[in-house]
Amino acid sequence: MKIGEAQQLYREQVKEYQAQKASISKQLKNIQNRMQVSTDKKEQYESEAATLELTLTALDEKQQEYYDYLDQLADQYCAYWNATVAEQQSDAAKEYAIDMGKIMEVARRIMKGAIVPASDEQKLMEFSFEMYQTAKNIGAIAQQQKKEKYDSLWGEEEEKEYDDPQEVAENAEAVSGAPEIVDVAETMKAASQTD
Repeated sequence: MKIGEAQQLYREQVKEYQAQKASISKQLKNIQNRMQVSTDKKEQYESEAATLELTLTALDEKQQEYYDYLDQLADQYCAYWNATVAEQQSDAAKEYAIDMGKIMEVARRIMKGAIVPASDEQKLMEFSFEMYQTAKNIGAIAQQQKKEKYDSLWGEEEEKEYDDPQEVAENAEAVSGAPEIVDVAETMKAASQTD
């Protein structure tokens, strides 16, 4: 089962259990009020109250099991999310370092008086106009001595496509050992049979 699917399924279970617990708590409170008012049916009310308390405890335990599993899923989801984002950031840092090397090389070539493509000059100018101006001034002096012509360092660049971290995290396999999905009615029935 995928993490996103498991999270949705177990959140729905938690909501169902919460709703049933609220209903049983209300019933328990009514019986406790009746026990204080009426003394003739005290044993019957005590028995009903005990059954409701056992049912409430069983529902609490199962709901807590679901909460614990949801915590595991959240940790796993975050791990996949963070791994995907880290990969993207690593690629961006590598690309930045490569671009910085190219910018420095363009500046060096211009300072030597070489002719570089206009697109390379534009990238240097966008990075640092001061560096561009300095390189051009030094290059003008060097250009009087010798001229070299270079091809663009950037060439045709491909855009790298990244996975959506949310999609990766939701579609990763959920941790094993998931608690069995038990309908609220079955948990209540099992709790009432234990009295």
